[in-house]
Amino acid sequence: MSALKTKLSDSSLFRTMYIIDLFFCMVSFLQIPAYIFLVFLFFWGLRLVYLNQKRYNTFFKLRFGIWVGAFLAFSLISVLINFSYTILFSVLMFLHVTICFFLFYGMHTEPDLDFKEELFVIGRVIIVITTLFNLVGFFCLLFGISFKFEFFDAFWIYFPIFENRFTGLFVNPNLLGFVSVVTIVLCHMFSKNSLRGEVKARGFGRVFLYSCMIVNLFALILCDSNASFVLALGYAVAYLSYIFFDTRVGLTPSKVFIKIVTLLLVSAVFVGSSMIFRTVFKAGFAAVTAKTNALVDVLFDEEEIIHDIAEGDSSPDEKNGAVTFDHENTNIDSGRFKLWRESLDLFKISPIIGIANGNIVFYSEEYLNGTLKYSYHNNDLHNGYLTIIVSTGVLGALLFGTFGFRFAKHAAQHLYLRRKTVRTEIYPCLFAFLAAYLIYALFEKALLYDISFMVMWFWLMMGYTSCYVAKYEHLIETQYLFHQKRIRRTML
Repeated sequence: MSALKTKLSDSSLFRTMYIIDLFFCMVSFLQIPAYIFLVFLFFWGLRLVYLNQKRYNTFFKLRFGIWVGAFLAFSLISVLINFSYTILFSVLMFLHVTICFFLFYGMHTEPDLDFKEELFVIGRVIIVITTLFNLVGFFCLLFGISFKFEFFDAFWIYFPIFENRFTGLFVNPNLLGFVSVVTIVLCHMFSKNSLRGEVKARGFGRVFLYSCMIVNLFALILCDSNASFVLALGYAVAYLSYIFFDTRVGLTPSKVFIKIVTLLLVSAVFVGSSMIFRTVFKAGFAAVTAKTNALVDVLFDEEEIIHDIAEGDSSPDEKNGAVTFDHENTNIDSGRFKLWRESLDLFKISPIIGIANGNIVFYSEEYLNGTLKYSYHNNDLHNGYLTIIVSTGVLGALLFGTFGFRFAKHAAQHLYLRRKTVRTEIYPCLFAFLAAYLIYALFEKALLYDISFMVMWFWLMMGYTSCYVAKYEHLIETQYLFHQKRIRRTML
């Protein structure tokens, strides 16, 4: 009994199980049991929020906790003022936000936490399972094995193609795209020298990691998720920027200007060539898929094909419907621009304190003739920043933005002032991913108000970054990057 009580008090175990369960919530055949188990994990998380506050005094040790506390208080006030029949959903989102801040971002307040070990356990599961799932999806795609099931609009399985895009074993291509980018980033992290010995000892050699990166890169391209592709490009450009400015020694204004121009040119060439490679690869793989599917049809359905050709069917490709791995809709924004324009009308209803996240669809139906009545979008605007500003108003967005800016500034100080020690560590990878995610949040259900793998992975990365900052704080106490005000305050 005491062993079980100890396990239930382990925040690291909770984070591991919570992230992995949210990962399985994106898998078609495991989605329903994963969501059922998520309910129990959520209540476990709320219990840990209370226990950690009692044990570690989390709130008062939280970095930039005053801004976190102000944002949470203001969010609760917004929920109470905008009381409606959706109050339970708004409270649920408030509790979810509390878990994000206290158990994920606030992991740096937990004494004796081995955050690298926790990252390795989670990362190992995601790398292996995602790569395996993608390989299974490729095999079924090439050999024409498919499955389709629909239960009204609440539940569906399309395997391995969904709306002309590769989705594999995942619910939809956008989720596959995101988790493929996460897997690529994890493989990059595990290839860093600071983890090489431990990672290699557990069977994750460079060949294996690079092979997983290639498989998931192919999956990312074939799923045709524009937002996820932007996330991958953003990560590469952010990491490239770190390499360009990993030293402050001898950087005159003219050298800084030259580095910036060079970085812009290199980034432009890289992004352009990546887009070209993406287009060519999709066309090439579509041709290969059509050929292999036709070959399978010839081998296993020869009599049926001969009959179809005699009746006027010219080729098996026409019968099966060739896959091109492109969006079926012609608009590149997939309806997001219309959604964002309509969200401005919601913002006008209560621009100062917001309308509370649970009221987004309800207020749309009540005051705007239901312009946001979309079953898929629900209470999210497919833009993390817009969702926050509509939910909490200008004041809430300012509080959250202040917290984010101060955290980003502090993280940048550790990245560049510890340039000699972080080059072989995973910290630059964490920083680059967070920077890229801020762009990704412009296009997806991300950042805060969604209980999903995409949101919680961001807060997990925030937590590991905060652990690095807290662990090596003493190394930059006498240095400065932007100004000396914080250093003087620390020394006093």
